[in-house]
Amino acid sequence: MIPDIVALPWEKGEKLLQEAQVAYVTEITRSTRDFFPVDTNRMYVIRQREAEGKLLVTLAAKQVPAKEV
Repeated sequence: MIPDIVALPWEKGEKLLQEAQVAYVTEITRSTRDFFPVDTNRMYVIRQREAEGKLLVTLAAKQVPAKEV
């Protein structure tokens, strides 16, 4: 069974997939605008879907709250 990892930090989501022995491929999406600062070291899962026998996981950088900038 494939665990639901949407909205989890990637480190936690990846661990759950490895424990479940699920094959996966990742892709990273970025905003076309840089209005909000992001931390590219803190990736989160924003989408997961099955494609061609593997799980496709889409990641995005965490938005940095204004107080951390």
